[in-house]
Amino acid sequence: MSQDPTSPARTAILIAGGGLAGLSLAVALKTSLGHTFHVTVADPALGAPPSESSRASAFAAAARRMFEATGVWDAIAPDAQPILDMVVTDSRTLDVVRPVFLTFDGEVAPGEPFAHMASNAVVTRALKDRARALGVTFLASSVAAFEAGAGEASVTLADGQVIATPLLVACDGGRSRLRDLAGIRTVGWDYGQSGIVCTVGHEHDHEGRAEEHFLPAGPFAILPLTGRRSSIVWTEETGRAERLCRLPRELFLDELETRFGHRLGEISLLDTPAAYPLGLKVARDFVAPRLALVGDAAHVIHPIAGQGINMGFRDVAALAECLADAARLGMDHGAADVLARYQRWRRFDTTVMGVTTDGLNRLFSNGSQPVRFVRDLGLGLVDRLPGLKSFFIRQAAGITGDVPKLLRGEMP
Repeated sequence: MSQDPTSPARTAILIAGGGLAGLSLAVALKTSLGHTFHVTVADPALGAPPSESSRASAFAAAARRMFEATGVWDAIAPDAQPILDMVVTDSRTLDVVRPVFLTFDGEVAPGEPFAHMASNAVVTRALKDRARALGVTFLASSVAAFEAGAGEASVTLADGQVIATPLLVACDGGRSRLRDLAGIRTVGWDYGQSGIVCTVGHEHDHEGRAEEHFLPAGPFAILPLTGRRSSIVWTEETGRAERLCRLPRELFLDELETRFGHRLGEISLLDTPAAYPLGLKVARDFVAPRLALVGDAAHVIHPIAGQGINMGFRDVAALAECLADAARLGMDHGAADVLARYQRWRRFDTTVMGVTTDGLNRLFSNGSQPVRFVRDLGLGLVDRLPGLKSFFIRQAAGITGDVPKLLRGEMP
């Protein structure tokens, strides 16, 4: 994008952050509104070599529908492992037998799994390629400052470029600089826990099964990847998690195997484990004049329900629909009433999910025997109620409530 020294460059929307949420929003808007709607993504990482990280995420059925609608899924599918069923256990770390209290069939409809596991790097690459093909402008710079005016925002990038836009979208993560610049406060707390993430290889095939073991320190999830590989999300007290990650690989693998079990045979560590602090953080407002928060900039929740990235996709789909409706009517798509619609749509759902994951974490990260008895009784009751199990599966798939069109597989 060239810049006249006497006037700023202009774009219909400037997205700060080139991660999964930011790129998904760019692709959704260009697919929906076409080449005349100029979309720009600014992120220093856009100028860096592609990530080689093996970190993976669970992409709910609703996210897959969005990727299909925007022409991204075909590039992701070869790396995507469907989750065909799921089992939930509750035990102590050293228990030899882990009784299964809850099982889920992994389909929301015949032939449609409720989620797929895929590499974040693969999904990011597919979104970048699709964005380029659609004509999205990439700027390898961050947003340094912005000023909201009556009809547009003036955005200054770290490289000195000034861009005028009706709407700036903050997709810049849980420590969002733009959220802070806008004076938007957050509510939340640190759990004193960290999630250890790593990838393992195993002797036997997982057959598409996901496992969630509720242990006294927190949930330990085994999530199937393509081939004989699985992604591990292991919750521990933060200090212990950091110590575990510093162990020699052989000792770390011993600790991992104690929790992983022997159902899949011998296991091996395929990457370097990393620990990420866990907490709850929700923005008090999702919008400000000429600014919208999306993804982790708006909310960070506990991974116990696997909904973090999928909550971001719900933001993307809702905002894309609000903006597309306004743009087609010739309205100012960055106006306060358009942003207010987005905030109403997303804030209640986000609050409910935040409260739910917070409650689940407190309930299951608890070694009390009476508490364990009550929660196991509850899990057993749910397992015997097919209608309730079906509701939970649809909830996890992201297809309940006021679902935006993109998450139904339709263009807004």
